[in-house]
Amino acid sequence: MEHLDKIIETISLTMGVAWASGINLYAAILVLGGLAATGNMTLPPGLEVLTEPMVLFAAAVMYFVEFFADKIPGVDTGWDSIHTFIRIPAGAMLAAGAVGDVTPAVAIAAGLLGGGLSAGTHATKAGSRVMINTSPEPVTNWVVSVAEDVAVIGGLWAALHYPWAFVGALIVFIILMIWLLPKIWRGVKKVFQFIGRILSGKRDYGNEEEGSEI
Repeated sequence: MEHLDKIIETISLTMGVAWASGINLYAAILVLGGLAATGNMTLPPGLEVLTEPMVLFAAAVMYFVEFFADKIPGVDTGWDSIHTFIRIPAGAMLAAGAVGDVTPAVAIAAGLLGGGLSAGTHATKAGSRVMINTSPEPVTNWVVSVAEDVAVIGGLWAALHYPWAFVGALIVFIILMIWLLPKIWRGVKKVFQFIGRILSGKRDYGNEEEGSEI
């Protein structure tokens, strides 16, 4: 049983950091690096670099920038688009480092799974933001952004202290994500098609022509 607990703890940290990276990479680094630097947790050798002051400072600066960029409609979508090339590979590297002192094959497998989870989480967040940005008021963006930050901090805390519960919740999240992503993608396509029609100056003249014949 003790061996099984150790495996679940490793999976929880590995997939937890990958999941969190897909939502807010900088918050994830600050949480893990800050806890380890203050002696509240021990990071695997592959993640000890997160305790370096330079890494924590860079993560803090980028988190500060993202905190505001993530709450401005339109800007948040641009920010998410750029971070497609940052969150996913970073999530893969953090997941590979979180498995500890293992064989290269296990580390590569963890990196692949972590990168896949980061990609799915990032796609869910970015797609949802496009849909939310159709709302004319900015309050929704603020609420969702703050909720995401709280989810990252709370999720990593749960991954560290309640690994069994976190792994169970993560399985439910992955199932929901697989179910939601096609729906989000269809909604995103409709939003961009609508924006494309506006920018091209096209309108639906079919109804107008029918009205003129009456």
